[in-house]
Formats: sequence, C-alpha cells, structure tokens
Amino acid sequence: QVQLVESGGGWVQAGGSLRLSCVASGLAFSSVTVGWFRQAPGKEREFVAAIRWGRTFSSDSVKGRFTVSRDNAKNTVYLQMNSLKPEDTAVYSCAVASTSSWPPQESAVDYWGTGTLVTVSS
Repeated sequence: QVQLVESGGGWVQAGGSLRLSCVASGLAFSSVTVGWFRQAPGKEREFVAAIRWGRTFSSDSVKGRFTVSRDNAKNTVYLQMNSLKPEDTAVYSCAVASTSSWPPQESAVDYWGTGTLVTVSS
C-alpha cells in the first residue's frame, strides 16, 4: 500500500522560508514522478513543482523562489520555499504521477498525500 505523508507546513511572515517534506512508503521515489500541488481557499488546485530522476520543473508563479529536490536514501522529496508571499497560502500536497506526464497533470496522479497547510501573513 502506497502512503505519502507531508510535513513542514506552518505559519510564516511574508519573505520567510519553509521546507516541506514528503515521505513515501510502498514505493521508491527514485523511479517515479513526484509533484507538489497546492490549493488555496476557494481556488482550484494548481501544480507547483515536480521532480523526475534528475529533472525538475516549476510553475511560473514559484520559479526562482521554490526548489524541489529528492533524497533517495530517505525516500523523501522536499519543497524548499523561499521569499514566500501571502498568495502562496494554501494546502500543499505531494503526489506520484504517471511517468508519461511531464510536467505532471492532476489527471495523471496515481497517489496523493493528505496535505500540509502553509499560511503566509503580510
């Protein structure tokens, strides 16, 4: 059974940083596409960033501020978020998607984490 568990969310002031972690059980992150998505209150879920093997991709809204990385030994994917803005406030979820989808689309996601809340105050 595959489980994805996120952690690292919380409250931060604008301009601050947070690092989210996503730990997997039941599969190896080294061989799949892992994406981060977020859903702000009252809005649709949107793609944030993804990593597959040695390749990464970020949405325009976070490019230059957020970095996705992976530690194969810990079977963990990270999302380092710097220069946070109030509009980054959302529930962030990691997901495992089909390798045929790049960058990963929601429709290609096979497994979702439960999410972690990030709140950025102005």
